[in-house]
Amino acid sequence: MMASFFDQFASPSFMGVPLIFIAILLPWILFPTPPARWVNNRLITLQAWFINRFTSQLLTPLNAGGHKWALLLTSLMVFLITINMLGLLPYTFTPTTQLSLNMGLAVPLWLATVLIGARNQPTIALGHLLPEGTPILLIPVLIIIETISLFIRPLALGVRLTANLTAGHLLIQLIATAVFVLLPIMPTVAILTATVLFLLTLLEVAVAMIQAYVFVLLLSLYLQENV
Repeated sequence: MMASFFDQFASPSFMGVPLIFIAILLPWILFPTPPARWVNNRLITLQAWFINRFTSQLLTPLNAGGHKWALLLTSLMVFLITINMLGLLPYTFTPTTQLSLNMGLAVPLWLATVLIGARNQPTIALGHLLPEGTPILLIPVLIIIETISLFIRPLALGVRLTANLTAGHLLIQLIATAVFVLLPIMPTVAILTATVLFLLTLLEVAVAMIQAYVFVLLLSLYLQENV
C-alpha cells in the first residue's frame, strides 16, 4: 500500500519510451496565442494583464541590467505554474515532483547569475563571501560558511519545489483513500473527511502557484545581488 502511494511520482513510459517530455511540452500547447486583430478575447487579455503585473513586480528592485532577464523569468513562472496546476488533475503526472528536473532548472540559472556577477563586478561578488566588520579570527570560518551557503542555493531551490509538491500530492492521496475506506463504514466521518479533502485541494492550488512564484522570486534575488 505504501509503495502504491509513491507510484504517482514515477515517470510514466509507453513501450519503454519516457513520457515526461510530453508532460513538459504539453503546457506550451495550451497557452493561447494572441491573434493579429486589435481586439483580443477575455482569456488573452487576462493572460496579458497577469504577465504585465508579475513582470513589473518582479523587476522593480532590479536595475536596467537585470531587465534583460524579464522574458526568461516570466516564461519560467508561467511554465511552472501551468505544470503544477495540471499536476493536480486526476490521472496526471507532475514533472516538477522530480528533483532531477527542478535541479536542471535551478543549477544553470543560479550559475548564470553567479557568472554574471563575477564578470561584471568581481570585487562586489567576492565581497559577499565576507561581511563587513568581521573580526580577523573569524574571517576563514565565515568565508567557508558563506561559500557553502552560496553553493547550497540551487539545491535549496530544487528541493523546496520538489518537497512541497510531493508532500501535497501525498497528503491528497492519503485523505482521498481514507474517504473511500470510510464511506461504507462511517458515512458522516467520510463526508467530513471529504470536506477536508476539498479544502486541502484548494490549498494545494495556492501552493502550486506560490511555489512557482517563490522559485522565480529567489532567482531574481540572486540576480539582484550580481547585476
